[in-house]
Amino acid sequence: MGDKWSVLIVVYLSARTMRFNELKRTIDGISQRMLTLTLRNLEKDGLITRCVTPTIPPRVDYALTDLGRSLLKPVLGLVEWAALYKSQVAEARARYESSEGRQI
Repeated sequence: MGDKWSVLIVVYLSARTMRFNELKRTIDGISQRMLTLTLRNLEKDGLITRCVTPTIPPRVDYALTDLGRSLLKPVLGLVEWAALYKSQVAEARARYESSEGRQI
């Protein structure tokens, strides 16, 4: 859960079950490989389930488990904090980048 992709996936799956391509379209900037690896790790950790429906082509749905839902309160708190302090973080980054030539 220490990476931004895992947090975003948990947040999006909190609303409803989603298919792989739905997640890929919804999460701006994530590659197919990164989404695959992140979903696999979340499933391995017991935070999401992967349900395959044997159709042609196969339908694969992802959903939060009870353990995954237990993460919602702290994760949504983090999301709220990030939205609240987004401008201050951006300002801090700009200050840092403008002084990168400084001596340490």
